[in-house]
Amino acid sequence: MDRLSAPARLMIVSDLDHTMVDHHDPENLSLLRFNALWEFYYRHDSLLVFSTGRSLTLYNELRKEKPLLTPDITIMSVGTEITYGTAMVPDDGWVEILNQKWDRNIVVEETSKFPELTLQSETEQRPHKISFYVDKAKAQEVTSALSKRLGERGLDVKIIYSGGVDLDILPQRAGKGQALAYLHKKFTSEGKLPVNTLVCGDSGNDAELFSIPGVHGVMVSNAQEELLQWHAENAKDNPKVIHATERCAGGILQAIGHFSLGPNRSPRDVTDVAHSNTENMNPGHEVVNFNLFYERWRRAEVENCETYIASLKAVCHPSGFFVHPSGIEQPLHDSISAIRRIYGDKQGKQFRVWVDSVLPIQISSHTWVVRFKKWESCGEERQSCLCTAVLTSSKEAGGLEIFTWMHLHETWSKGTEAKDSASWLI
Repeated sequence: MDRLSAPARLMIVSDLDHTMVDHHDPENLSLLRFNALWEFYYRHDSLLVFSTGRSLTLYNELRKEKPLLTPDITIMSVGTEITYGTAMVPDDGWVEILNQKWDRNIVVEETSKFPELTLQSETEQRPHKISFYVDKAKAQEVTSALSKRLGERGLDVKIIYSGGVDLDILPQRAGKGQALAYLHKKFTSEGKLPVNTLVCGDSGNDAELFSIPGVHGVMVSNAQEELLQWHAENAKDNPKVIHATERCAGGILQAIGHFSLGPNRSPRDVTDVAHSNTENMNPGHEVVNFNLFYERWRRAEVENCETYIASLKAVCHPSGFFVHPSGIEQPLHDSISAIRRIYGDKQGKQFRVWVDSVLPIQISSHTWVVRFKKWESCGEERQSCLCTAVLTSSKEAGGLEIFTWMHLHETWSKGTEAKDSASWLI
């Protein structure tokens, strides 16, 4: 909440499974396209919010499996938990709101009387969420009877059926939409309501998101029947909600362009990363482009020529140094020269490089410190480093800002060290 001093240019609030994350995309290309766009154009002045039905346990499991960025805010367990930042600091005010007219013990007692309900795993049972599986044919009947019985016991609950099998019981004040409304209220009280909010979903538990006043919304092309039906009954005449023609994160990119919320062409869609020029450049652009080129070099997706090596050296100061995660120091130009020998070593393999939480801080008129996390994955193996770079800026005759790398220091992220340090070059 405090990272930005002014209202966010854009706040994206997205479901994860089958919305941001495409489980039918083994190479995670649509997600990686979104990641590059976000870190390139939006991270420095916008907010990323993940709103998921997953508990903290399953959310962390997904982060180990997929190349997810670090969100500014995480809404978990179908809107019953709100946390902030990488430390995932809980919002105590939200907990107080959810405690009103909610008694978990009564819910457990009453649901035990319904043999149609099968309790989900212990990880999915949370202080303000009790989750079951129920057969689709019995879902409506069970929901109606259970809602009436809990009301008679003095509780005010919300029952959400989604995915054709999941049934969640929450406090009436909970839910993805209510959590977003709560965040909007907090931002408004601080004078920092985002200029635009885009909500993204695919299933029934995302429907509430599209009802929040003023938001833009995208149902991804693979949205489930229950969400499409809700839209037909409640929002078919709302021009701010679209049904994308692209799946998952690709549909989110499509919506950014459709609503003119900002650039929506991912740097991954630019063929020649090494020579791409962008108006209003910032150090984040340089970080994203540098690492995208590195991935393509190792995948042999760019030509093996000295021109590229020379262009990389041109953006590194001759006296600049690189500190390898192992602690070894060497000139940046030597590090660039070293990549000649690994051209195409990952050709045909599922090798990907992405950066996360790229945050530039200007420390003088022409000097920036950029902190970010860099990831490399090859098949099931992953390595990650915490990076600190110092870059200086200058302007060409045409007014284009050029950034020069002065220093790059990397340290292994805890638990993600490379098995062979020599394979991690820069």
